[in-house]
Amino acid sequence: MDNDLFRVGVIANTHGIRGEVKVYPTTDDVNRFDDLKNVILDTGKEKLELQVQGVKYFKNMVILKFKGIDNINDIEKYKGKDLLVTRENAVPLGKNEYYIADLIDMEVFDEEGKKLGILNDVMQTGANDVYVIILENGSELLLPNIDQCILDVNVEEKKMTVHVLEGLMD
Repeated sequence: MDNDLFRVGVIANTHGIRGEVKVYPTTDDVNRFDDLKNVILDTGKEKLELQVQGVKYFKNMVILKFKGIDNINDIEKYKGKDLLVTRENAVPLGKNEYYIADLIDMEVFDEEGKKLGILNDVMQTGANDVYVIILENGSELLLPNIDQCILDVNVEEKKMTVHVLEGLMD
């Protein structure tokens, strides 16, 4: 996946017959759809840039209306497809926040500079994210994203320095 595109939602279904869609949001802050002017629809074959014309909220869904799509038939074929935004349109990050796309494949080292492995996945658990690190020996280390474990993250160098709490490596 392109590191400069971020998924904000998935088209779950059509809504009415005028081309509106129900979108299942995959972003932490659902209200960010209010500020979204453009999204990119990943059809699987191509990426279509769409202008957001209207945003409504319904239960846990976002209902979007795109400019120029005024008929259910024009949008129905895109059910289940991802809606992406460019890095410029992504939510600005707070302190010590990172885009998951920037963390994947990052090299992970301990405080002594010994390479532990590669960050393979980020599990979003609710309380805090958990980083899945594939160790040099092929086994998996789950490291919570808390200050005492994650000491430094350098996105430019794709390098993370961590402290492995006692008992996590057993």
